[in-house]
Amino acid sequence: MVHNKSHTSFAGASKYVLDDELSKIVNISMALEMPLLLKGEPGTGKTMLAHAIADGLKMPLLILNVKSSMKLLEALYQYDTLTRLNDSRFRDSQRDVSDIESYIKMGKIGQAFTADTKTVLLIDEIDKADTDFQDDMLDVLDQMQFDIIEIDKTIRAKHRPVIIITSNAKKDLSDPFLGRCNFHHIAFPTQDMMRDILAVHFPDQDKEILNVCIEAFYRLRDIRGIEKKPATRELINWIRALKTDPDFKPKSLERGIPFLGILFKKSGDMSIASQFSNRFK
Repeated sequence: MVHNKSHTSFAGASKYVLDDELSKIVNISMALEMPLLLKGEPGTGKTMLAHAIADGLKMPLLILNVKSSMKLLEALYQYDTLTRLNDSRFRDSQRDVSDIESYIKMGKIGQAFTADTKTVLLIDEIDKADTDFQDDMLDVLDQMQFDIIEIDKTIRAKHRPVIIITSNAKKDLSDPFLGRCNFHHIAFPTQDMMRDILAVHFPDQDKEILNVCIEAFYRLRDIRGIEKKPATRELINWIRALKTDPDFKPKSLERGIPFLGILFKKSGDMSIASQFSNRFK
C-alpha cells in the first residue's frame, strides 16, 4: 500500500545552484505525484538535480541507467534461474531450491517500491529506450505495482518515490509518455549562473581568474563546427587543472588555451579548438 503523500518541499542543496522556476517545478511534481522529465544537453545538471533532491530531502537515491537493449523486466526484478539450477545440481547451498522467491532479485524500480523509506528514483537517459519500454514503465509507475509471474505475487510500493527522468533529447519521446510527466527543459547555464556555480566549487578562488576562465570557456563553446561542446563538468575540471599549474596566470590565456584535452573529448573537436585557441588576444 502506498503511503500518503509527504508535504516535504525541496529548497536546494549545498552543491547545486537552483533557480526559482526549477525549484517550483520539482515541488509541484512531488505535490502532484507525477514524474519530472528533465530535458537538456549533456552537462546541464539533470542528473545532479536528482542527487541534490536526495541530499536536500535526506532520502536514499536509486539510479536506473537506461540502456538501448534494456527490457522493462530488468528494471523491475530478475529471476536468477542459473543460480537455482546450480544449487539444485550441487546441493551445497544454504538456500531451499523449492523457495523460488529467494532467487528473485529486485531491479531499481523494484528496490524503490520495496524500500522501507521514501526514495528518489532517477531514471537516467530514458531516450535510449524504445517506445514500448517507456510507455510500459510509466504504466508501472502510475499503478505503483507490478507482478512477479514466477511466484504469482504482486509487488505494491510501500512509498511512492520521487521520480526524476532525464533525456538528452537525442530522439523524440512519445506523446503519451510526455503527457504523463511534468516537463522542464534545463538550458545551459548563462555566464552569470555559471559564476554562481563556480563560486560553490571554488569559494576561495580569485574572481578575476574565474571570470577570465568563464569568458574563455564560452568562447570555446561557440566555435563553429564543435560536435561535443564542453559542459560544466569539463569547466570545473579545467579550472582545477589550471590551479595546479604554478605557471598559470590569467593573462597567459591570451597566448593560447592550455589543457584543451580536459575540455574536448573528440579528436576532431580538439583539432578545431587548437586552431582557435591562439586567437583569444
